[in-house]
Amino acid sequence: MTHKTIAILISASLLGGCATMERPANAVGSQYAPQQFEAPGEGHDSCQVAMAPTHDLPTQQVASHIFASTPDLLASGDRVRLKVAGDQDSLSRTYVLAANGTITLDGRLVIAIAGGSIVEAEKAIAKKLADAGLIRGLKNSVRLQLLELGGISVAVSGAVFEPGMIRVGERNAETRGVNLSNSDSGDRNANRSLTTTLRAAGGVRPDADLSAVYLVRGGQWSKIDLNGAIYGNAIDDIALTANDRVIVGSRACFQDALVKPSQITAPGIRVYMSNLSRPASNNASSAINRDATNLPYGTRLSQAMVAANCVGGSAMNAARKVVLMSRNPINGKSVVIQRSVEKLVRQDDRDGKDPYLMPGDSLACYDSFAMNVRDVISLVGETASPYFLLKNLD
Repeated sequence: MTHKTIAILISASLLGGCATMERPANAVGSQYAPQQFEAPGEGHDSCQVAMAPTHDLPTQQVASHIFASTPDLLASGDRVRLKVAGDQDSLSRTYVLAANGTITLDGRLVIAIAGGSIVEAEKAIAKKLADAGLIRGLKNSVRLQLLELGGISVAVSGAVFEPGMIRVGERNAETRGVNLSNSDSGDRNANRSLTTTLRAAGGVRPDADLSAVYLVRGGQWSKIDLNGAIYGNAIDDIALTANDRVIVGSRACFQDALVKPSQITAPGIRVYMSNLSRPASNNASSAINRDATNLPYGTRLSQAMVAANCVGGSAMNAARKVVLMSRNPINGKSVVIQRSVEKLVRQDDRDGKDPYLMPGDSLACYDSFAMNVRDVISLVGETASPYFLLKNLD
């Protein structure tokens, strides 16, 4: 009876090792990319034209070239130099716009100049000084020069990976020092632009409608077409100012063409990897480091498998499985898919089953069927060895 019992245990263990892993289950509506579906042709939802967010838009619409041709508008943190004719040190100096967009002259005259151009600010200062009796209302008695455009905060919502209040245009100390020592008038802060703001918001998602990007400024708004940023055509890269709002429409479908580095998408993404399969026994020996997990936007699962050392090695362990854990960026639902490494490498329909990686995705490699059986045999042998050793001693 003892030998029969041992035989039964060994057989049961081997059968347990032969069992395949259960395929990951996903909630309805969680898979968003065609490559995440198992059968070809699934998941190809028809794209829709993004509807205008009427509840978020003011009443007045203007053409995009109106915003594009508008000069730089002053904002909190900008630096200007005021020169008043006949004045030496009292009024003529450098000013930084306060948090509320004002500058204070002569310690008592508070003037709001944020939201206007440098020419409009100059006229407002000249009028304020003349009304206070500090200067005569002579032409060209007041000169205002722009020295530096600082950082601004812009609200971004819609089909971007990281919506919210985005801070763009900040200058480092070295750049500020050069600007202040420069006698030239004017400044160009390329980071206070529409495309830079979208990149700072994580980039547009694959479902974005690039023909329906809305810019809201005060009581006006404009619909902007940014398809040129993807397809190599000219676009209106509008200079932004504080308190602007950007809304990116969604087509509610996955668009492969948008998954690549560009002016309005993320240049790179961070993913998480784990490879504990044979012959590697830990992530360190699999060479999974920062360089392997920082990948260009547009990387597919097959490329990440190579970065994680899931491909190649012993033929006995070639038929590994890889699991990709992602999250639907449209509705926030989690999605987990499983692929056979060898099939993804060798089958000719691999492109239809090789999903793109999104920011924050995770992938893990599992040993092949043969390695699982080998581990079961080793476990049974290690368990049975003490019994047979004691029996022989008896």
